[in-house]
Amino acid sequence: MTERTVEITETVLRDAHQSLMATRMTTQEMLPIIEKMDQVGYYSLECWGGATFDAAIRFLNEDPWERLRAIKERAPHTKLQMLLRGQNLLGYRHYADDIVEKFVQKASENGIDVFRIFDALNDIRNLEASLRAVKKYGKHAQLTICYTISEVHTIDYYTQLAKELENMGADSICIKDMAGILTPYIAKKLVGSLKEVLTIPLSLHTHATSGVSQMTYLMAVEAGVDMIDTAISPFSEGTSQPPTESMAIALNEGLVATKLNLQLLEEIAEYFKPIRDKYLANRLLDPKMMGVDPKALLYQVPGGMLSNLYSQLKQANATEKYEAVLKEVPQVRKDMGFPPLVTPMSQMVGTQAVFNVLAGERYKMVPNEIKEYLHGSYGRPPMPISEDFRKQIIDEDTVITDRPADHIQPEFERLKEEIGTLAKTDEDVLTYALFPQVGKAFLQKKYEFPKVEQKKSCGRNGRNDQNISLYKMR
Repeated sequence: MTERTVEITETVLRDAHQSLMATRMTTQEMLPIIEKMDQVGYYSLECWGGATFDAAIRFLNEDPWERLRAIKERAPHTKLQMLLRGQNLLGYRHYADDIVEKFVQKASENGIDVFRIFDALNDIRNLEASLRAVKKYGKHAQLTICYTISEVHTIDYYTQLAKELENMGADSICIKDMAGILTPYIAKKLVGSLKEVLTIPLSLHTHATSGVSQMTYLMAVEAGVDMIDTAISPFSEGTSQPPTESMAIALNEGLVATKLNLQLLEEIAEYFKPIRDKYLANRLLDPKMMGVDPKALLYQVPGGMLSNLYSQLKQANATEKYEAVLKEVPQVRKDMGFPPLVTPMSQMVGTQAVFNVLAGERYKMVPNEIKEYLHGSYGRPPMPISEDFRKQIIDEDTVITDRPADHIQPEFERLKEEIGTLAKTDEDVLTYALFPQVGKAFLQKKYEFPKVEQKKSCGRNGRNDQNISLYKMR
């Protein structure tokens, strides 16, 4: 007899295709199945944030705000969820607090119900502005623990961090295992420890990269986790999440069931199969991304980072140095205070490891982002950085020790004036604010070319100005 239920967040509209094929699924491919997904019984549909915004304007010539409104129109019964990088929002730097608040406001108005907010360093100061804004607009704030492995990142460390996040005002907490390195028995210990101190729901997000994710989920659920992330089977496994249908069937046979309609899941899977096959055929989806790579457990490196490292070495005609770079990554992480390997830290650590190996000397070449990190511009590292190491890279430069965003002047009105009449809405201004060059180019296309009308209906405010239109692919 079932004792309790576990909630399921479906990732096919965001993290699944982001992880497998660089976020290239189009809005037109998503929309026909949304109404059916809305009937399944998911806790939420993760459909926005992460790299979806960047990919939409950079590669797909689509307005991400229109995608969000289109999905919301077709999924009135299921929460829509996004991934937000704290003070980084969806870009690659810290933004002023007024940009953070305006972005959360507009994301809320356009359809986001659950904001999963993380900071790459687990520096809770970088979560404050977005948390405050989510609370102001009455939405669900899910604060996130970025999971990694180091001498600093112990069960006690994560348990204390979870307590701090709840005390900040989190509505729920997510353990974000972006590299797929949380193993089953450690998951059982971690979830058990967190459930002892938390009074709010606990979610777990992992990737199937290393081959242990389904076992990890099973142990976590039995230890008391309240929510897990899965991907419908055609876009599951590999660098994505475990399959929704398989997890639902397995869990339903135990003492913890799901609320999902298995018949509808089968129909949804059938819908996504030809979409997957199309991307396999055109090579945007590389079959290698759907396999297992246990090196993630050995080197604690996310699957996407592994492929990026190999790509950098290939461009330098130095693929024979791949193993040497993998072995260099832990040393760079240690020098930099053991940051979790998640955007943007994964890119920074990986690039520095490549530079060290190619130069044959550590830190002979140092990217500007690393220097900014050592200046404190990204926040506080999990472990203090050696002063000797810091001085080696940035000499006696001043280091920020307070909240980095306190050093950024308000910028929304300035950017609004800067972009001028090219931006017709606050959403357009935010697109420009997050990605100045790409965003400006996108807005020029947006208002130059005709639109292709989609489903017509009145919006939530009873007006036709919520009609969804998609731009022609070029």
